[in-house]
Amino acid sequence: MFELSLMCPEERVEDVSDALDALDALSVSVEDMDAQTESEQPLFGEPGMPAPKEGWNRSRIVALFPTEDSAQQAQVLLQLQDFFAGCQVLGIQEVEQQDWVRLTQSQFQPVDITPEFWIVPTWHELPADAKVSIRLDPGLAFGTGTHPTTRMCLRWIARQPQGSLGRTLDYGCGSGILAIGAAKFGAQDIDAVDIDQDAVVSCELNAQANGVTLKAGLPDKAQGSYQTVLANILATPLKVLAPLLCAHVQPGGHLVLAGILERQADELKEAYGPYLQLEVADSEDGWILMTAHRA
Repeated sequence: MFELSLMCPEERVEDVSDALDALDALSVSVEDMDAQTESEQPLFGEPGMPAPKEGWNRSRIVALFPTEDSAQQAQVLLQLQDFFAGCQVLGIQEVEQQDWVRLTQSQFQPVDITPEFWIVPTWHELPADAKVSIRLDPGLAFGTGTHPTTRMCLRWIARQPQGSLGRTLDYGCGSGILAIGAAKFGAQDIDAVDIDQDAVVSCELNAQANGVTLKAGLPDKAQGSYQTVLANILATPLKVLAPLLCAHVQPGGHLVLAGILERQADELKEAYGPYLQLEVADSEDGWILMTAHRA
């Protein structure tokens, strides 16, 4: 395979990417041409909040083609187009053949939540110290155990007294990792919900692979009150969801929130103040876990 590399200003990226797709590129990727330099411009945003900028000033577009001839033809045709003005061809080079599956798998190692609780991809052996484990492979939905927010939620689950989790809700379940973790530590009658149908399917398959029982579905699946309510999303939607999530916490129950940066703690406390008193329960790499208990 061969890759064609281009430099494009922000206003040309969409047209050039669409043209490469029409020219039967196997894949098209876009990255910041100025990454790792003083001119780098990170793009970021949270759900419900606009990104500060839609694109980089200069982007590097890389298109993958099956043959050198097809890459060269695409280069020639692009250079004839009016929308290619201001763009530049960086070159064509052969891509070394690799075992992409094995390469991808090598990037995911077993993750220790506690010395005895591990998240382990299916292609790895269980660590000798693992008394409790979740078998989970990277997929379409968020949650592999590598992100600090997921690890903090799972640590909280693992530290609860045996049998105390009770009826559990995982709101924004993604891969279902928190719901599965709760099941491994004795939670009962578990509902796992997400707005993404792909996440619901992923959660169901992961639960089956781990031999646990839960009910996965869209958010309207969450009904009634729960002893444990888990939500690992992001600060902005968590603030919007404050009345809903708190309404699901039964007397004596716990609310566990993640996806929150340290600087956002006061915002969350204010949003949840009318319903429950949030406190910071854990922190890792700039992220925090916040919990509340209904008396």
